[in-house]
Amino acid sequence: MASVEAVFREERGRLLAALVRRFGDLDLAEEVTSEAIEAALARWPVDGVPPKPGAWLMTTARRRAVDRLRRDQAFAARLAVLQVEADRAGPVPAAEPGGDLPDERLQLFFTCAHPALAAEDRAALTLHCLAGLTTPEVARAFLVPPATMAKRITRAKKKIREARIPFRVPGADELPERLPGVLQVVYSVFTEGYAASSGPHLQRLDLAEEAIRLARILRRLLPDEREVAGLLGLVLLVHARRDARTGPGGEPVLLEEQDRGRWDRPMIEEGRDLATAALTGGPAGPYGVQAAIAALHDEADDLAATDWPQVVALYDVLMALAPSPVVALNRAVAVAMRDGPRAGLELLDGLAGEPLLRGHHPYPAARADLLRVLGRRTEAAAAYREALDLAGTEPERALLRRRLAAVERHDP
Repeated sequence: MASVEAVFREERGRLLAALVRRFGDLDLAEEVTSEAIEAALARWPVDGVPPKPGAWLMTTARRRAVDRLRRDQAFAARLAVLQVEADRAGPVPAAEPGGDLPDERLQLFFTCAHPALAAEDRAALTLHCLAGLTTPEVARAFLVPPATMAKRITRAKKKIREARIPFRVPGADELPERLPGVLQVVYSVFTEGYAASSGPHLQRLDLAEEAIRLARILRRLLPDEREVAGLLGLVLLVHARRDARTGPGGEPVLLEEQDRGRWDRPMIEEGRDLATAALTGGPAGPYGVQAAIAALHDEADDLAATDWPQVVALYDVLMALAPSPVVALNRAVAVAMRDGPRAGLELLDGLAGEPLLRGHHPYPAARADLLRVLGRRTEAAAAYREALDLAGTEPERALLRRRLAAVERHDP
């Protein structure tokens, strides 16, 4: 049964994308994909997994779709209108050489991440359609009730239908504008898995691994796009530290305290190669630069051995490419490591008016750490309390409570 589930996991996104491309309707494609998988669950344990499982699923799903259209003339008429839009994207591709289905997941990526959709809906739809998560599973990923997530997904699909959002890969002239949105959706899924915004756990490893799987699919489908390599390299280099980031009770273990022997070295090597590819052959992009920063952290034997001047230089590049208060916060922390806590604190205090940082607990936490090192304990305690009020997960709050208590006891 495990092998059958693995097939479903790999084939579902390809099958769904091919059916949407053929019939022009995401709801119909989802329904017949589910029916085909249900049929396989009944047949394959008895008959065995067929030599070309994707082709078997496609044939079954296509027959179910045709039967549905024959029974529902109104539905068929609506699809005929939508098919006009799909036809503008060109003919349906033939199957890949030696493959079961044409791999049209890239088209589905761009549909799910279309800028006409609300930002919160893009990630939900991507996880639902391309990662194959059920509505309750996506709801758990975003820590909302299943009914709320069902409304989001329904709203997104309705928008795709009513706005006639085309199921296609943007042309070469559109790709530079549209690709960052797709990458941002995948990265936002990863960051929620790497550092959960709320809940009982610091990490959501299942969510982070789904994002990595989606990034790998993108890398296979767009092998020449250096920012895709940068994104995959970045998430691998960060995820390589996963086992060392929490203690036995789930408590956070900060970078300077992590057992680097527990870091995933093969994953680091792969991520470093991807970072190199992302920075080779043209101007650097934001994900390539972030991957290079992550590689410098992963290559160092300890925190003190990190090449902080190079980290700061890369943050300078990143600020020029994609300036944001969060990037400025991270740069200030790197400057503190290079030039001392006073220099870092001066930069952090200069960010005090940034609205985006007001609800971002790492900002007061970083200030508190530097204030503590400088011996300004009363101010440090106030900053720790501010961070404690903003922290979203219980492990983060527990860490901040310990640091606050240490400052109040005048521990070193």
